Amino acid sequence: MTGSYQGKSGRQGAASRRRGSKRGKSAGRQDARSRESKATPELQELDAELGLPLHLIEAVRCQYGEDATRIETGWACNRRVTLRANTLLASAEQVAGDLDAAGIAFTRMPWYEDAFVLADGARERNLWDLDMYKQGKIYLQSLSSMLPPLALSPRTGADILDMCAAPGGKTSQMAALAPGGDGVRAARVTACEVSKPRAEKLEHNLAKLGAKNVQVMRMDASKLDDWFSFDQILLDAPCTGSGTVHVQDDHAARYLTPTLASGVERSQRALIDKALRILKPGGELVYSTCSVLARENEDVVSWALSRHKDCELVGAGLPAAALGSEEFSVPTLPCGLDGTLTVCPSDLFEGFFLAKIRKLG
Repeated sequence: MTGSYQGKSGRQGAASRRRGSKRGKSAGRQDARSRESKATPELQELDAELGLPLHLIEAVRCQYGEDATRIETGWACNRRVTLRANTLLASAEQVAGDLDAAGIAFTRMPWYEDAFVLADGARERNLWDLDMYKQGKIYLQSLSSMLPPLALSPRTGADILDMCAAPGGKTSQMAALAPGGDGVRAARVTACEVSKPRAEKLEHNLAKLGAKNVQVMRMDASKLDDWFSFDQILLDAPCTGSGTVHVQDDHAARYLTPTLASGVERSQRALIDKALRILKPGGELVYSTCSVLARENEDVVSWALSRHKDCELVGAGLPAAALGSEEFSVPTLPCGLDGTLTVCPSDLFEGFFLAKIRKLG
């Protein structure tokens, strides 16, 4: 069921309070995209129990019904530290050996050998002084954000566009997934970023991570000329970040507003429309957000498909082990569009959405 972002709560008598502009800190990750509005924060009503905007709670409960409890439980979790072995500079086996040598316990993901989950209680700062961190051999990245590049499955020799690339985690992951060698050309990745400071950070990270076959373009990808064409496109779109918030999250309380939601929705539609115009026939697009709201996810994809009759949804293309019922499998939520995937926030995963679209021809 697709509910309005400002819909009525399914629970009567939801306790609420108001919060002004008290400044707070949001727990950021190395691959988290900043969504902070430059405008003065709106005064908005908060749920007293969760400390999150009431309109967000109402929208989630309207859309998901009983499954909203799983999302709220996920928002309350302390997420474990996860990282990716950067195979452009080091193998996953080398990273495992270095973690062992440093006395840092970890688990390897059965569905992606380059993904590591540190033992409960480990902190990112435990890695900061390690040579492999300083040398770019590992990248702190949420498990959820590793899924879109895996779904896209970059091909060697392909021309790939990353439409919203900063800070570069997914960009470098795509480069690592299609490195070339032995006479096979590596994938060529074009990475767009409209913000100058973020583009500079992107360039810094790509250099540190050894992603040499990437060209950075400082521009709004929705304004790319239509004469561009790409075999594969990743659109990790700007969004409200509703899948990544935490209980009593001051940043979300200030900035996750209906105004922000409307603004990012316009950006999402402009970006996906452009992506499908410049995607080559037979090419594939992965659209993703770190939101669990249908208006940013299924609704945007449905709108795009209605405009581009030569495109169709295909399966997410993730490893079968990722979608099973094992301990480290991806926890999914009901999705209003067949063939798409919504990830439920948990102690291992951020809330996320992805859809894979193929252009016919």
